[in-house]
Amino acid sequence: MLRKSTPRKLVSRAPGVKKHPIGKSNSKRLSASVRTADDFDRERKLHAETRYKLKRARAALHRQTGECNELKERFEAAFRGAQIHAFSQDQHLRYLWISGPHGEEAAARMVGKTDEELWPSPELQAAITIKRRVLETGKSEDCEVSFITPERRALFALHIDPVFAVDRSVKGILCTAVDISRIRSMESEQRQLNEELATAVQRYELGLRGSNVTVFTQDTDLRYTAVSKPLFGRDAAELQGRTDEELLSGAHGAAIFALKREVLDKGVPLNAESRIDAGDKSLWYDFHIEPMRDVSGTLIGLTGAAVDITERKEAEAHLRLLMRELTHRSKNLLAVIQAMARQTARHSGSIATFLDRFSARVQALARSHDLLVAEGWHGASLNDLVRSQLAHYIDGESNQVLIDGPDVQLTPEATQSLGLALHELVTNAAKHGALSKLTGRVEVTWRPLAGNGGVELLWRETKGPKVSEPKRRGFGSVVIEHNLVRALDAEVSLDFAPDGLTCRIAVPSKQIAGRS
Repeated sequence: MLRKSTPRKLVSRAPGVKKHPIGKSNSKRLSASVRTADDFDRERKLHAETRYKLKRARAALHRQTGECNELKERFEAAFRGAQIHAFSQDQHLRYLWISGPHGEEAAARMVGKTDEELWPSPELQAAITIKRRVLETGKSEDCEVSFITPERRALFALHIDPVFAVDRSVKGILCTAVDISRIRSMESEQRQLNEELATAVQRYELGLRGSNVTVFTQDTDLRYTAVSKPLFGRDAAELQGRTDEELLSGAHGAAIFALKREVLDKGVPLNAESRIDAGDKSLWYDFHIEPMRDVSGTLIGLTGAAVDITERKEAEAHLRLLMRELTHRSKNLLAVIQAMARQTARHSGSIATFLDRFSARVQALARSHDLLVAEGWHGASLNDLVRSQLAHYIDGESNQVLIDGPDVQLTPEATQSLGLALHELVTNAAKHGALSKLTGRVEVTWRPLAGNGGVELLWRETKGPKVSEPKRRGFGSVVIEHNLVRALDAEVSLDFAPDGLTCRIAVPSKQIAGRS
C-alpha cells in the first residue's frame, strides 16, 4: 500500500541567506527578544503618558501660582487698605516677614531684627512680654500697644498666634496689628457726645417736668408713639399706641383729630387752641403740630407740643366774671353811696357835719372793699372785718375791745353790708356808748348757729354811760335794722338796756362763703 505524502511548505529566503535550522535555544532567544520589545513599547507609552501628565501638572502649577500671586496681591491690598500689619517672628522674636501698608522697603529693613532693636521704647515692653508668653504657652493672646510713629502716636490692637513645628513645638509667632487710633478717638468723641446729649436730654426733661408743656409724636395712623408727660388727664403709658379718637370723645376730640389729619395731608405745621373734656372737668390746650419726616424726607408721622393753658383760660373766664361783677358792684356801690349821701344829708344839721359823717361812712365802706380786693372778691374773713372797723380802738394801749369767734368767711355782699353796720355801731359807741368813756368795754363775739349753718354776731357794750332807747331812729339804726334785713335776709335785734347796748345779728348760711 502506497503512503500518501504531505506537501511540504516552502520557505522562501533571500538570496545569499543560508538555511539555519531553528533549535530550542534559538527559540528562547527569540521569545525574550519579543518580550523585550513589548516591554519597551509599554515603557515608551508610560513615558509619553508621564510627560503628558507632567505637562498638565506644570500648567496647573503655573495657573495656581498665578492665582496665589493674585490672592497675595489682593491680600496685601486689603491689609494696606484696612491699615492691618501682618508679620511673623521666630522664637527669638526676630522678624521673618512683614506685610503692611508701609511697603516692601520698610518691611525689608525690619526683617532679621527684634522689637528692641527697632523700637527701643518702654511702651512696647508689655507687648514683648505677651509675645514671649505665647511662645512659652502656645496659646493665642490679644493686647493693645501704643508707640510713637514718625507721623503721630498710634494705638494698635495686636493679635498673637503661636506657630508650631512638626513636633508640635512652638517655633515662632504669627501676628496681626490693626491701627485702632481713629477708632479709639471716635469712641472718645462718641462718649463725649453721648455725655453732652445725656446732659441736654436731662435738661430737656427737667424743663418739661417743670413746665406745662407736653411733647408727643404720632405715626401716620395717628397712634401715639411717644409722650413726655401726662396728657388729657391720662398717664403717658395709657396714651401709647392709641389714637385721639379712642381717647377723646365729643366734638372737641374730633376737632383735634381733624387738625392732626390736616397736618399729615398738607405736610405743613398748624396751631390751634382746643378744649378737652376730661371726666368732670375741662382742659384747655394750645397745640403746635408739625409733620415728622425721616432722613429721606418720607412722612412718617407728626410731632407736636401741647401747652396746658387751662389756668389761663380759667383766669380769663374769672377776669370776665370779675369785670361783669365789678360793673354790677360798681352800680350797686354808687347806689349805696348815693343812699348814704341822702340819708346822711337828711340827718345832718350842717355841711360840716354832713362831710364828716359821709366821709367816715365812705371810708368804712372802703375798708370792706380793701378786704374783698385782697381776697380776689371771693369774700372776706369776719374776724378781719371786725378788726378793720374797730382798728382805732385796737391798735392803742386800751383794752376796751374784746373780739372773739371762729374763722368764718363772708360773701362779698355780707362783707359790705355788715361792714357798714359795724361802722355805725362803732360810731354810736364812740359818741354815746361804751367807747365814749375810758372805763367802757365792747365785746364782739360770734358763733355758728346750730341747725342752719349761719352765724350769730353779738355786739355788747358794758361799763359805759346809762343807755336809753332813742326817740328817733337815725341813719345808723336804718343801716343796722333795715339794710341788713333787706340786703342779707338777716335777723337783727337792738336792745337798749340801761347798762349798755346789745345788738344781735343772725347772718344766714347763704351769706357764708362756700355754702349755699
